[in-house]
Amino acid sequence: MVNSTTRLDAVFSALSDPTRRRIVERLARGPLTVGEIASGFAVSQPAISKHVRVLEDSGLLKRRVDGRVHHCTLDPSAMSPAAAWIDKQSRFWNGVLDRLGDVLTDSPERKKKR
Repeated sequence: MVNSTTRLDAVFSALSDPTRRRIVERLARGPLTVGEIASGFAVSQPAISKHVRVLEDSGLLKRRVDGRVHHCTLDPSAMSPAAAWIDKQSRFWNGVLDRLGDVLTDSPERKKKR
């Protein structure tokens, strides 16, 4: 359980940064080298490399090194636990709000007005 919680935390942490989210969005369209990723941002190559490392450590990104060129691909399976967690929370809160709506609809004040 700790391992899955740690992985989930890493994914949410990685996605908390707007630059990393943009990298994920770009990789969703296809593989890129680190240089190609960097060309889309107004930040230094070392800064992009750090972002790539965070994404790689979270499991969202896979890297293949070919000489000096680092090829990056998105691993969408790493998002499955995060998507499942969000879905579970959404179902819970939608249920709570639906029950609250039922309670408010059947409130004594509303019944008196009928």
